Amino acid sequence: MHKEPPAADLILGLEDRPRPWIAILAALQHLLAIIVPIVTPGLLICQALGVPARDTNLIVSMSLVISGIATFVQCRRIGPFGAGLLIVQGTSFNFVGPLIAGGAAMVKQGTPVETVMAAIFGVVMAGSFVEMGISRVLPYLRRLITPLVTGIVVLMIGLTLIKVGLISMGGGFTAMGNGTFANGENLLLSGAVLAIIVGLNRIPVAWIRSCAIVIALVVGYLLAGYLGRLDFTGMHAAPWFQMPVPLHFGVGFSWSLFVPMLVIYLVTSLEAIGDVTATSKISREPVSGPVWMARIKGGVLVNGANSLLAGVFNTFPSSIFAQNNGVIQLTGIASRHVGMWIALFLVVLGLFPSVAGIIQAVPEPVLGGAAMVMFGAVAAAGINILAGTTLDRRALLIIAVSLALGLGVSQVPEFLVHMPDALRHVLESGVATGGICAVLMNWFLPASPAQD
Repeated sequence: MHKEPPAADLILGLEDRPRPWIAILAALQHLLAIIVPIVTPGLLICQALGVPARDTNLIVSMSLVISGIATFVQCRRIGPFGAGLLIVQGTSFNFVGPLIAGGAAMVKQGTPVETVMAAIFGVVMAGSFVEMGISRVLPYLRRLITPLVTGIVVLMIGLTLIKVGLISMGGGFTAMGNGTFANGENLLLSGAVLAIIVGLNRIPVAWIRSCAIVIALVVGYLLAGYLGRLDFTGMHAAPWFQMPVPLHFGVGFSWSLFVPMLVIYLVTSLEAIGDVTATSKISREPVSGPVWMARIKGGVLVNGANSLLAGVFNTFPSSIFAQNNGVIQLTGIASRHVGMWIALFLVVLGLFPSVAGIIQAVPEPVLGGAAMVMFGAVAAAGINILAGTTLDRRALLIIAVSLALGLGVSQVPEFLVHMPDALRHVLESGVATGGICAVLMNWFLPASPAQD
């Protein structure tokens, strides 16, 4: 049986320089773990809002380029920017639910898709400054935003995303419109991908488990091709080489999108603290003290700065990926120089839109089968955070009320119909409602002396 090396078994440490072929092999393993999570949020949002194929291709391509730039800065560390660890950054799932909900509401009101995208990217840019500001005051915010609050918000993000995943499994909003939603062919494609992911995770070989989503998507892709369901419109419409085009959709703004995003930017910052700490621990680096604090400040700062860059170049906010810690454990290589190769691969893949076009050809049910697992993993991560807290009567009350209100308004939005528009636009997002409730209750309900 192949066993994963424990955290202490490092073949190459943080500053070790591996030979090029070793670095390339390690980088490819990281790439397999991240390529699907990087492109999936953009595909889901574009499909849900009806973005044209050519524009979708641009957005997916830029998500790869921007992820590569962020990964380079995180690993290289330039001034105050970056953690200086083997960290991979990519498009965040945390923002998918609110962006689809807010964007779909604007489309339903008759707003042109181009105007909706301009508003989304304007909000992405505006929110990024909040995260960059957070990076400078992290020691103070950690007293207000505790693991209890973070766990609730991450759990809420996962639970609200599950509806998005289920719609994708059935064929998406397009299938709802043409009457093919959840037909036998769509359920075959999504069910096959989901079953393969579960089945591969039963195999006691670490690299197969870590590549389960990629393998399942390849099988789903081939099955879709057999059924004649692959659509290469995006690939044919795209140029062979794509130079980044700033502000392709222009710039707009929407308060109904912005306020829920603030909560998620805050949570993403706190998630980054945990991810940087975990990578530091695996890399045998300090997990407390001034070096560690400088690393998390630099990591969160790049989270925000790269989200600003993402908005400028027409893609969605990014965050530090946790799954790459598993790849470090698997390979025993924690050298940040491997990150330079990962960054290079991501940028090259993004600059050649035919790659994005091939990925874009994946039918939505295939994507939905994998998305359900990834969205469920987000919810499970929230449960894992909560499991590490003291679940006394106070904590259980905060969890109960926050989840009840957050899930309640996301399932019955009519509850808010008589509220003022400004307040209703904020509370329409279940994540925002649950997150605000958790922050306020955690602040006002006194903790026990032991917790303090």
